[in-house]
Amino acid sequence: MLDVRRLRVLKEVAEQGSFSAAADALSYTQSAVSQQVAALEREAGTQLVQRSARGVRLTEAGEALVCHTEAIIARLAAAEAELEAIAGLRGGRVRLATFPTAGATLVPLAIAEFSRRHPGVELSLCETEPEDALPLIKSGDLDVALAFEYGAVMPQSRARLLDGLDVLELLDDPMSVALPLGHRLLSKPKLRLADLAGERWINSSDELMCGAVTIAACERAGFHPDLAFQTNDYNVAQGLVAAGVAISLIPELALSNAREDIVIRDLPERERPVRRVVAATLAGGARSPATGAMLEALQWAADTYRASMRQERLAVAQ
Repeated sequence: MLDVRRLRVLKEVAEQGSFSAAADALSYTQSAVSQQVAALEREAGTQLVQRSARGVRLTEAGEALVCHTEAIIARLAAAEAELEAIAGLRGGRVRLATFPTAGATLVPLAIAEFSRRHPGVELSLCETEPEDALPLIKSGDLDVALAFEYGAVMPQSRARLLDGLDVLELLDDPMSVALPLGHRLLSKPKLRLADLAGERWINSSDELMCGAVTIAACERAGFHPDLAFQTNDYNVAQGLVAAGVAISLIPELALSNAREDIVIRDLPERERPVRRVVAATLAGGARSPATGAMLEALQWAADTYRASMRQERLAVAQ
Protein backbone atom coordinates (compact mmCIF):
# COMPACT_ATOMS: atom_id res chain seq x y z
CA MET A 1 0.00 0.00 0.00
CA LEU A 2 1.25 3.50 -0.83
CA ASP A 3 2.33 5.69 2.08
CA VAL A 4 0.32 8.94 2.31
CA ARG A 5 3.24 10.86 3.82
CA ARG A 6 5.39 9.93 0.84
CA LEU A 7 2.60 10.95 -1.52
CA ARG A 8 2.63 14.39 0.11
CA VAL A 9 6.37 14.61 -0.49
CA LEU A 10 5.98 13.67 -4.16
CA LYS A 11 3.25 16.30 -4.57
CA GLU A 12 5.53 18.96 -3.07
CA VAL A 13 8.42 17.93 -5.35
CA ALA A 14 6.09 18.29 -8.34
CA GLU A 15 4.93 21.74 -7.22
CA GLN A 16 8.38 23.06 -6.29
CA GLY A 17 10.32 21.57 -9.22
CA SER A 18 13.29 20.37 -7.19
CA PHE A 19 14.17 18.23 -4.19
CA SER A 20 15.85 21.14 -2.40
CA ALA A 21 12.86 23.48 -2.78
CA ALA A 22 10.50 20.73 -1.65
CA ALA A 23 12.73 20.11 1.37
CA ASP A 24 12.55 23.81 2.31
CA ALA A 25 8.76 23.85 1.93
CA LEU A 26 8.34 20.73 4.08
CA SER A 27 11.08 21.60 6.61
CA TYR A 28 12.86 18.36 5.66
CA THR A 29 16.43 17.77 4.64
CA GLN A 30 17.07 17.24 0.94
CA SER A 31 18.32 13.75 1.76
CA ALA A 32 15.05 12.92 3.54
CA VAL A 33 13.01 14.05 0.52
CA SER A 34 15.15 11.92 -1.79
CA GLN A 35 14.76 8.90 0.49
CA GLN A 36 10.98 9.34 0.70
CA VAL A 37 10.63 9.54 -3.09
CA ALA A 38 12.88 6.49 -3.57
CA ALA A 39 10.79 4.52 -1.07
CA LEU A 40 7.59 5.55 -2.84
CA GLU A 41 9.03 4.41 -6.17
CA ARG A 42 9.72 1.01 -4.61
CA GLU A 43 6.15 0.84 -3.32
CA ALA A 44 4.77 1.85 -6.72
CA GLY A 45 7.08 -0.48 -8.60
CA THR A 46 7.99 2.16 -11.17
CA GLN A 47 10.01 5.33 -11.64
CA LEU A 48 8.07 8.44 -10.62
CA VAL A 49 10.68 11.22 -10.98
CA GLN A 50 13.33 11.96 -13.59
CA ARG A 51 16.35 13.92 -12.36
CA SER A 52 18.44 16.26 -14.52
CA ALA A 53 20.79 19.22 -14.18
CA ARG A 54 17.76 21.54 -14.56
CA GLY A 55 15.86 19.95 -11.70
CA VAL A 56 13.29 17.18 -11.66
CA ARG A 57 10.16 16.34 -13.57
CA LEU A 58 7.53 13.69 -13.08
CA THR A 59 7.27 10.63 -15.28
CA GLU A 60 3.86 9.75 -16.70
CA ALA A 61 3.34 7.42 -13.72
CA GLY A 62 4.38 10.21 -11.34
CA GLU A 63 1.91 12.66 -12.87
CA ALA A 64 -0.92 10.14 -12.56
CA LEU A 65 -0.05 9.50 -8.92
CA VAL A 66 0.06 13.22 -8.06
CA CYS A 67 -3.40 13.72 -9.59
CA HIS A 68 -4.79 11.04 -7.29
CA THR A 69 -2.82 12.42 -4.35
CA GLU A 70 -4.76 15.72 -4.38
CA ALA A 71 -8.06 13.86 -3.97
CA ILE A 72 -6.60 11.57 -1.29
CA ILE A 73 -5.29 14.51 0.75
CA ALA A 74 -8.62 16.33 0.42
CA ARG A 75 -10.51 13.32 1.79
CA LEU A 76 -8.04 12.88 4.64
CA ALA A 77 -8.33 16.58 5.52
CA ALA A 78 -12.12 16.21 5.68
CA ALA A 79 -11.78 13.14 7.90
CA GLU A 80 -9.35 14.91 10.24
CA ALA A 81 -11.63 17.93 10.50
CA GLU A 82 -14.59 15.71 11.36
CA LEU A 83 -12.65 13.89 14.07
CA GLU A 84 -11.51 17.20 15.54
CA ALA A 85 -15.13 18.34 15.80
CA ILE A 86 -16.64 15.18 17.32
CA ALA A 87 -16.51 16.80 20.75
CA GLY A 88 -19.41 19.03 19.68
CA LEU A 89 -17.70 22.07 18.17
CA ARG A 90 -15.46 22.57 21.18
CA GLY A 91 -12.55 22.29 18.77
CA GLY A 92 -11.76 21.86 15.12
CA ARG A 93 -11.16 24.42 12.43
CA VAL A 94 -12.76 26.11 9.46
CA ARG A 95 -10.73 27.60 6.61
CA LEU A 96 -12.83 30.15 4.74
CA ALA A 97 -12.15 32.08 1.53
CA THR A 98 -14.12 34.99 0.15
CA PHE A 99 -14.08 37.33 -2.81
CA PRO A 100 -13.65 41.04 -1.90
CA THR A 101 -17.22 42.39 -2.10
CA ALA A 102 -18.64 39.53 0.00
CA GLY A 103 -15.67 39.99 2.33
CA ALA A 104 -16.76 43.57 2.97
CA THR A 105 -20.46 42.79 3.56
CA LEU A 106 -21.57 39.23 4.30
CA VAL A 107 -18.45 37.64 5.76
CA PRO A 108 -17.91 40.01 8.75
CA LEU A 109 -21.50 39.31 9.85
CA ALA A 110 -21.00 35.56 9.44
CA ILE A 111 -17.68 35.48 11.29
CA ALA A 112 -19.04 37.50 14.21
CA GLU A 113 -22.05 35.19 14.52
CA PHE A 114 -19.97 32.02 14.12
CA SER A 115 -17.44 33.16 16.75
CA ARG A 116 -20.26 34.01 19.16
CA ARG A 117 -21.82 30.56 18.77
CA HIS A 118 -18.61 28.50 18.59
CA PRO A 119 -15.71 30.30 20.28
CA GLY A 120 -13.65 27.11 20.52
CA VAL A 121 -13.39 26.55 16.77
CA GLU A 122 -10.28 27.88 15.03
CA LEU A 123 -11.30 30.09 12.11
CA SER A 124 -9.10 31.45 9.32
CA LEU A 125 -9.97 33.70 6.38
CA CYS A 126 -8.28 34.52 3.10
CA GLU A 127 -9.42 36.83 0.32
CA THR A 128 -9.21 35.47 -3.21
CA GLU A 129 -11.29 35.27 -6.36
CA PRO A 130 -13.47 32.16 -6.88
CA GLU A 131 -11.28 31.05 -9.80
CA ASP A 132 -8.43 30.59 -7.32
CA ALA A 133 -10.43 29.51 -4.25
CA LEU A 134 -12.55 26.69 -5.70
CA PRO A 135 -9.60 24.46 -6.72
CA LEU A 136 -8.33 24.81 -3.13
CA ILE A 137 -11.57 23.24 -1.89
CA LYS A 138 -10.92 20.23 -4.13
CA SER A 139 -7.31 19.92 -2.99
CA GLY A 140 -8.28 20.06 0.70
CA ASP A 141 -6.61 23.40 1.44
CA LEU A 142 -9.93 25.18 2.17
CA ASP A 143 -13.20 24.11 3.79
CA VAL A 144 -15.62 26.79 2.51
CA ALA A 145 -15.30 29.29 -0.34
CA LEU A 146 -17.63 32.12 -1.29
CA ALA A 147 -18.20 32.18 -5.04
CA PHE A 148 -20.87 33.24 -7.52
CA GLU A 149 -22.83 31.87 -10.47
CA TYR A 150 -24.38 33.76 -13.37
CA GLY A 151 -26.90 31.23 -14.66
CA ALA A 152 -27.41 31.14 -18.42
CA VAL A 153 -24.87 33.91 -19.15
CA MET A 154 -22.12 32.23 -17.15
CA PRO A 155 -19.35 31.00 -19.48
CA GLN A 156 -19.14 27.19 -19.48
CA SER A 157 -15.44 27.25 -18.64
CA ARG A 158 -16.27 29.15 -15.42
CA ALA A 159 -19.29 26.97 -14.60
CA ARG A 160 -17.08 23.87 -14.56
CA LEU A 161 -15.17 25.31 -11.60
CA LEU A 162 -18.13 24.24 -9.44
CA ASP A 163 -18.02 20.61 -10.62
CA GLY A 164 -17.41 18.25 -7.72
CA LEU A 165 -18.58 20.78 -5.13
CA ASP A 166 -21.72 21.17 -3.03
CA VAL A 167 -23.21 24.64 -3.38
CA LEU A 168 -25.38 26.52 -0.87
CA GLU A 169 -27.20 29.46 -2.51
CA LEU A 170 -27.03 32.53 -0.28
CA LEU A 171 -28.47 35.49 -2.20
CA ASP A 172 -28.82 37.16 -5.59
CA ASP A 173 -26.53 40.11 -6.25
CA PRO A 174 -27.87 42.16 -9.21
CA MET A 175 -25.58 44.37 -11.28
CA SER A 176 -26.48 47.97 -12.13
CA VAL A 177 -25.00 50.64 -14.38
CA ALA A 178 -22.80 53.28 -12.76
CA LEU A 179 -22.86 56.64 -14.59
CA PRO A 180 -21.14 59.96 -13.81
CA LEU A 181 -23.14 62.98 -12.70
CA GLY A 182 -24.45 64.94 -15.69
CA HIS A 183 -24.32 61.96 -18.07
CA ARG A 184 -26.45 62.48 -21.18
CA LEU A 185 -28.56 59.34 -20.47
CA LEU A 186 -29.63 60.26 -16.94
CA SER A 187 -32.76 61.94 -18.30
CA LYS A 188 -33.84 58.70 -20.01
CA PRO A 189 -36.63 57.16 -17.89
CA LYS A 190 -35.85 53.53 -18.77
CA LEU A 191 -32.23 52.79 -19.47
CA ARG A 192 -31.30 49.75 -21.56
CA LEU A 193 -27.93 48.19 -22.21
CA ALA A 194 -28.24 48.94 -25.92
CA ASP A 195 -28.35 52.67 -25.06
CA LEU A 196 -24.76 52.32 -23.77
CA ALA A 197 -23.28 50.89 -26.95
CA GLY A 198 -21.22 53.99 -27.72
CA GLU A 199 -19.78 54.41 -24.22
CA ARG A 200 -16.30 53.68 -22.95
CA TRP A 201 -16.37 50.92 -20.34
CA ILE A 202 -14.51 49.93 -17.19
CA ASN A 203 -14.37 46.18 -16.70
CA SER A 204 -12.60 43.63 -14.55
CA SER A 205 -10.24 41.15 -16.16
CA ASP A 206 -12.05 38.91 -18.66
CA GLU A 207 -10.23 36.02 -16.96
CA LEU A 208 -12.57 36.60 -14.00
CA MET A 209 -16.26 35.71 -14.08
CA CYS A 210 -17.55 39.27 -13.59
CA GLY A 211 -15.47 40.56 -16.50
CA ALA A 212 -16.58 37.77 -18.82
CA VAL A 213 -20.24 38.24 -17.87
CA THR A 214 -20.18 42.00 -18.53
CA ILE A 215 -18.93 41.30 -22.05
CA ALA A 216 -21.53 38.56 -22.55
CA ALA A 217 -24.38 40.83 -21.36
CA CYS A 218 -23.34 43.63 -23.74
CA GLU A 219 -23.02 41.22 -26.65
CA ARG A 220 -26.51 39.87 -25.95
CA ALA A 221 -27.69 43.49 -26.20
CA GLY A 222 -26.14 43.71 -29.67
CA PHE A 223 -22.72 45.31 -29.17
CA HIS A 224 -19.21 44.61 -27.92
CA PRO A 225 -18.23 47.09 -25.19
CA ASP A 226 -15.34 49.50 -25.75
CA LEU A 227 -13.16 48.30 -22.84
CA ALA A 228 -11.13 51.41 -22.10
CA PHE A 229 -10.03 50.60 -18.54
CA GLN A 230 -9.46 47.40 -16.58
CA THR A 231 -9.55 47.02 -12.80
CA ASN A 232 -10.64 44.29 -10.40
CA ASP A 233 -11.30 46.86 -7.67
CA TYR A 234 -14.82 48.30 -7.71
CA ASN A 235 -13.64 51.32 -5.68
CA VAL A 236 -11.28 52.16 -8.53
CA ALA A 237 -14.12 51.62 -11.00
CA GLN A 238 -16.32 54.06 -9.06
CA GLY A 239 -13.52 56.63 -9.09
CA LEU A 240 -13.15 56.37 -12.87
CA VAL A 241 -16.92 56.69 -13.30
CA ALA A 242 -16.97 59.77 -11.05
CA ALA A 243 -14.19 61.31 -13.18
CA GLY A 244 -16.47 60.96 -16.20
CA VAL A 245 -14.05 58.89 -18.26
CA ALA A 246 -16.12 55.69 -18.55
CA ILE A 247 -19.08 53.69 -17.19
CA SER A 248 -19.33 50.31 -15.53
CA LEU A 249 -21.59 47.49 -14.37
CA ILE A 250 -21.28 47.16 -10.60
CA PRO A 251 -22.88 44.50 -8.35
CA GLU A 252 -25.01 45.52 -5.40
CA LEU A 253 -22.55 44.10 -2.84
CA ALA A 254 -19.91 46.50 -4.16
CA LEU A 255 -22.20 49.50 -3.56
CA SER A 256 -22.16 49.33 0.23
CA ASN A 257 -19.76 52.28 -0.05
CA ALA A 258 -21.24 53.91 -3.16
CA ARG A 259 -19.83 57.35 -3.95
CA GLU A 260 -22.11 60.37 -3.93
CA ASP A 261 -20.67 61.67 -7.22
CA ILE A 262 -21.93 58.77 -9.34
CA VAL A 263 -25.45 57.66 -10.26
CA ILE A 264 -26.58 54.03 -10.09
CA ARG A 265 -29.28 53.06 -12.60
CA ASP A 266 -31.13 49.77 -12.81
CA LEU A 267 -31.56 47.88 -16.07
CA PRO A 268 -34.65 45.98 -17.27
CA GLU A 269 -34.89 42.67 -15.45
CA ARG A 270 -34.38 40.60 -18.62
CA GLU A 271 -31.10 42.43 -19.38
CA ARG A 272 -29.73 42.77 -15.88
CA PRO A 273 -26.88 40.39 -15.04
CA VAL A 274 -27.43 38.83 -11.63
CA ARG A 275 -24.71 36.91 -9.86
CA ARG A 276 -25.89 34.35 -7.35
CA VAL A 277 -23.60 34.29 -4.33
CA VAL A 278 -22.96 30.76 -3.08
CA ALA A 279 -20.93 28.94 -0.45
CA ALA A 280 -19.04 25.97 -1.89
CA THR A 281 -17.82 22.90 0.00
CA LEU A 282 -16.39 19.56 -1.09
CA ALA A 283 -19.08 17.23 -2.47
CA GLY A 284 -19.47 13.59 -1.55
CA GLY A 285 -17.49 13.70 1.67
CA ALA A 286 -18.40 13.78 5.33
CA ARG A 287 -18.81 17.45 6.21
CA SER A 288 -17.39 18.37 9.60
CA PRO A 289 -19.80 19.91 12.14
CA ALA A 290 -17.66 23.07 12.14
CA THR A 291 -18.04 23.45 8.37
CA GLY A 292 -21.79 22.90 8.67
CA ALA A 293 -21.94 25.55 11.38
CA MET A 294 -20.09 28.03 9.14
CA LEU A 295 -22.62 27.41 6.36
CA GLU A 296 -25.41 28.17 8.84
CA ALA A 297 -23.67 31.41 9.85
CA LEU A 298 -23.23 32.43 6.21
CA GLN A 299 -26.92 31.77 5.52
CA TRP A 300 -27.86 33.85 8.56
CA ALA A 301 -25.60 36.68 7.34
CA ALA A 302 -27.15 36.57 3.85
CA ASP A 303 -30.68 36.69 5.31
CA THR A 304 -29.69 39.60 7.56
CA TYR A 305 -28.16 41.48 4.64
CA ARG A 306 -31.25 40.95 2.45
CA ALA A 307 -33.51 42.25 5.22
CA SER A 308 -31.39 45.37 5.68
CA MET A 309 -31.43 46.05 1.93
CA ARG A 310 -35.23 45.74 1.84
CA GLN A 311 -35.53 48.26 4.67
CA GLU A 312 -33.14 50.62 2.91
CA ARG A 313 -35.14 50.47 -0.34
CA LEU A 314 -38.38 51.14 1.55
CA ALA A 315 -36.81 54.15 3.25
CA VAL A 316 -35.64 55.55 -0.10
CA ALA A 317 -39.08 54.98 -1.66
CA GLN A 318 -40.75 56.92 1.13
